[in-house]
Amino acid sequence: MTRHTLFFFALMLAVSSTATGVPVYAAERLPWPDKQGPNHDCHVPAEDAKGLPTEWDDATGRNIALKIPLEGHGLSSPIIGLGRVWMTSANAEGTQQYLYCLDEKTGEVLAHRLLFENVDPEPLFNKVNTYASPSCILEQEALYVHFGTYGTARIDTKTYETVWERRDINCQHFRGPGSSPAIYNDLIYLTMDGIDHQFVIALNKKTGETVWKVDRATKFEDVDDKGNARAGGDYRKAYGTPMLIEIDDRMQLVSPGAQTAFGYDAKTGEEIWRLPYPTPNASCRPLLYKDHLVVHSGSVRARLICIRLDQTTLGDVGRSHFIWERDKLNSDLSCPVLVGDKIYMIASNGAAFCLDVTTGEELSRARIKGTFISSPLVANNLVYYTNEEGTTTVIKADPEMEIVAKNQIDDIVRSSPSAANGSIWIRGDKHLYKITSETR
Repeated sequence: MTRHTLFFFALMLAVSSTATGVPVYAAERLPWPDKQGPNHDCHVPAEDAKGLPTEWDDATGRNIALKIPLEGHGLSSPIIGLGRVWMTSANAEGTQQYLYCLDEKTGEVLAHRLLFENVDPEPLFNKVNTYASPSCILEQEALYVHFGTYGTARIDTKTYETVWERRDINCQHFRGPGSSPAIYNDLIYLTMDGIDHQFVIALNKKTGETVWKVDRATKFEDVDDKGNARAGGDYRKAYGTPMLIEIDDRMQLVSPGAQTAFGYDAKTGEEIWRLPYPTPNASCRPLLYKDHLVVHSGSVRARLICIRLDQTTLGDVGRSHFIWERDKLNSDLSCPVLVGDKIYMIASNGAAFCLDVTTGEELSRARIKGTFISSPLVANNLVYYTNEEGTTTVIKADPEMEIVAKNQIDDIVRSSPSAANGSIWIRGDKHLYKITSETR
């Protein structure tokens, strides 16, 4: 068989697999390179949403393609690309932090490598967070892992070896790390909102060297009569992951922090605008609809604030560009998603809401049983909400929020799910699940 014949045969096999709906685990594809997917919005692209299951059951094994035991703990979302699944983990004490890499098709563990050891990690002071909660970012030649103050590294995707690492970018998280990195061109951005220091830093993603660093210019309103931060600075921490938005040929890094969200010049770190609000713990990426930017202020008395984002958005924009605000009955840890011109979100107690993004008007509400921490998936005009008890409720993405299905796995779920090649990946406390329709 000639080389040309071999190429033609391989090409026909690939075309046949795609045409028949069989997943193609292409070594060069990056279907879910970020914790919220390729567009940073929790939407599954049409190519990967085709045939995505709406029903499964752990007890019977229905549509459970893989159930892989996991060592350690972590809330980092499964990152999918290059035919593999990437995550981080840590032991309960935080003294050891690991890279996990598995084969996307078989679930075989390809790498489980110790990256960082910590002599005296800061206690978490809660039962939700872990020492491996920030998610990775994947590119063709590099995986970027981040453990907050404990370390950041670039990993070679072929050898799993460390290209560079930084362990000198520090803050006191108090409740553990949570902010995931973001990438634009040759820069990787880290958000460090601790109780002692609050800053954003941009590194050269190829070398790990600092390009710029900007301290938050937040005017904190948590100072007591003696001039000290109340609760030891607990109202100054946040867990936000920034969003990159181009405005008038200028790329902005939109970065929510404790008590203020900022727009920075992505290349230089120069502050462009700021939006004050009274709450800490910001963790959700903003939503963008046309020129409407919707900011989620954090898990404590969470607010949704909508401002106009355009070339005139400069300085303090709390009044000048204000559109609407919803000051109660918002999601707290689970991030809102945007489907068309509707916002869908769920509070930790299972109160689900549908809002008009242009006005903030509540169009409907529903009650879904369970405790919700993870963010939803959006695919095929459906919203997938997974609660801490392992139940995924699938609803139609319309104001009626009709329930399509309820599905159960036997695990605790706090990590946000991912999807690729027609499969859903759910990271539980003890197992990683690959959920695939039996018809694929």
